[in-house]
Amino acid sequence: MQLPATRIEVMKFIGQKIDSVFYEFLKPIEDLWQPSDFLPDSANENFLSDVKLLQEAARELPYDYIAVLVGDTITEEALPTYESWLMTVEGVNQQDPQQGWTKWIRAWTAEENRHGDLLNKYLYLSGRVNMRAMEVSTQYLIADGFDIETGTDPYRNFVYTSFQELATNISHRRTATLAKQYGNTLLSKMCGVIAADEMRHAKAYKAFVERIFEVDSSEMMLAFEDMMRKKIVMPAHFLRETGVKIGETFSHYSDAAQRIGVYTTYDYIEIMDSLLKEWKIDKVSGLNEAGEKARDYLMALPTRLKRVAERTKAPNLDYNFSWISAY
Repeated sequence: MQLPATRIEVMKFIGQKIDSVFYEFLKPIEDLWQPSDFLPDSANENFLSDVKLLQEAARELPYDYIAVLVGDTITEEALPTYESWLMTVEGVNQQDPQQGWTKWIRAWTAEENRHGDLLNKYLYLSGRVNMRAMEVSTQYLIADGFDIETGTDPYRNFVYTSFQELATNISHRRTATLAKQYGNTLLSKMCGVIAADEMRHAKAYKAFVERIFEVDSSEMMLAFEDMMRKKIVMPAHFLRETGVKIGETFSHYSDAAQRIGVYTTYDYIEIMDSLLKEWKIDKVSGLNEAGEKARDYLMALPTRLKRVAERTKAPNLDYNFSWISAY
């Protein structure tokens, strides 16, 4: 993908100022929660009784909920793919550890890394999951990589990350709400703190896009249009299990998420609508002819997607995931 030279210049311009907002969107490591803050301490004499209580609460979680929680965990654990992808973005120089964008990507993925660690350890202790099957799926997902159709274009990547961080916020927030309804206050708190991280990160990427709109409005509008025409794919869209075709397990995971209301087609549309409002797409000035056409497409898209969603039936086909232990 041949990028306009202006996009590289804009990345350099914004990158020079990223240090000034670094801790507006990220936190000092010493101030962050860590997985061990929520889980039973194996050095404590009450460890076994604490694990027993955790397992008793986990038994109340429905099958589809566990499936979604495992899928969320695997998605979070595939961070090596996400960091390596973003390090190839034009304007990022990973050979310079002090460059603003390099520091940002590493610090952001370091914060995100805690999410998979926490959920993985919880699932291991819960006794509800076939950990080897889950670990195989995680290894597959990292080995298979992904193609989110952003190429090395920073504008497209920032549209994607803005959208995706909002989607993961919704997913984790809903699993937190459901866990509370099932009486699992520990899991609810865990999913809640992960959701809060995702929202903080979403604000960062949305701010980057907003800044680009101020200095390169037409090119940013074209990048936004291009990503929405392609449709935003989830980072785990290649998810699979042993003996299953690439991406097939992701379809079943998505169906389970829709059935229990963790992440639905309407959430996708609402995220799209929220970005239009947040970036004030209807008021962006200085657009060229192509940018104006792109804006027209984007402004009409939520209504079109809602019409499609109204004709789409909710999936109700059950699926036996290899990840979930029978007991």
